[in-house]
Amino acid sequence: MMTPTDKNILIVDDEPPLRMLIRAVLESDGWNVHEAESGEQALQMLPGLSLNAALIDMRMDGMDGMTLLKELHGIVPGLPVIMLTAYGNVNAAVVAMKHGAFDYLTKPADNEELKAVMAKALDYSRLVDENERLKSAAGATEEMIGSTQVMRNVKELIEQAGPSEATILVLGESGTGKELVAEGLHKASLRADKPLIKVNCAALPGDLLESELFGYMKGAFTGAATNKPGRFQLASGGTLFLDEIGEMDPVLQAKILRALQEKVVEPLGSVSPVETDVRIIAATNRNLKEEVEKGTFREDLYYRLSVLEIRIPPLRERIGDLPALVAYLLEKLGRKNNKKVRSVSPAFLDVLSRYDWPGNVRELENVLERAIILSRSEVLGHELLPPQVQNHVAKTPAPAASATASETPAGKTPPAAASPSSLDDAERQALITALEANQHHRERTADALGISRRTLQYKLKKYGLTRR
Repeated sequence: MMTPTDKNILIVDDEPPLRMLIRAVLESDGWNVHEAESGEQALQMLPGLSLNAALIDMRMDGMDGMTLLKELHGIVPGLPVIMLTAYGNVNAAVVAMKHGAFDYLTKPADNEELKAVMAKALDYSRLVDENERLKSAAGATEEMIGSTQVMRNVKELIEQAGPSEATILVLGESGTGKELVAEGLHKASLRADKPLIKVNCAALPGDLLESELFGYMKGAFTGAATNKPGRFQLASGGTLFLDEIGEMDPVLQAKILRALQEKVVEPLGSVSPVETDVRIIAATNRNLKEEVEKGTFREDLYYRLSVLEIRIPPLRERIGDLPALVAYLLEKLGRKNNKKVRSVSPAFLDVLSRYDWPGNVRELENVLERAIILSRSEVLGHELLPPQVQNHVAKTPAPAASATASETPAGKTPPAAASPSSLDDAERQALITALEANQHHRERTADALGISRRTLQYKLKKYGLTRR
């Protein structure tokens, strides 16, 4: 993906003097000029170039300009291509424009006209590039299911922070989706066309993790038979995601800090540092501030990593997202297991909404996959839930009982607290759960459920849950 300062053009013409003249004019205007003397040579050069525009002659030996135009647009859609033509062949250039050429110039091209056309082409190229970036950013959070306020805040942060070069620290309990956030940040970044390399810092002991991150030279240790690039080098130009960085050994933390500060790494066994160009996204389920106070995590590294912090809420704090999460996972897991599953029963959803989900979305996915595998119906019943979920909910006092005692007007019969048997019952139960989780604060409850306060008020009246 191009940066705003790029001005790269490919000139394709079989006349060296003409290429030389055009090159001189464009270089004086700040362009980086690449030359090819034939269409065939231009196509060979293309993989190594990041172009903003191409200027090609209509008539050349071998592949002509029209054929090259079609080839270029097949490989680099949206690339502005300007056609060069002799005065007597203007009609051919007009035809080329109907087939996607950006503009045309007649030979010999006027210098000021050449500069003006190329300026328009550059603006167009940057517009196409920005459009692609925005599309990527818009799709960066597609797999992050949820419309509650806390999740909307997370998605907004990803879209805002993605295009920056800032180091970002993603915080959250295990199973909340920290890796998804890292993927979203990478997709929304200007590095989206470069690699996203992931490393789980808790999966390897310190010495192995060091060689994995920084690489090693042949003979650096027993078994090092060849040179091996590290993850920093593999991620060059892209993003390096350091998951569970709170588990990293303090000695290795110092080397990560140097890589961040000086943008160099030293492979094991090497005497020469290697330059590195990566953006770091780190994640942890630990409280790094507490780890700094305990002396198990370097304070200077913490501040280097936490230029911006994104906290992923646990599932129990966004129960309002459960229906959408369940619908998404049913479709995904049904395909994976070759089972057609349409929905879950209201009682099933009620149990899910009353469980505290210590394993978060990852645990929800496992619970649903188990139920899908065991189900003989297109609708999952609550009896398919694992014992630990059912037992936990059975031992927990039903929220409906306390809610009706505290919120039902005097003299009125409280609504039944039995397990829901309809969608209305399930919705009522979800309202009670959200109210209690937010200490009956109406605005926070509405945000948690992803609905407006007016809609919440209507639903509270509908189910007899208004205060006296």
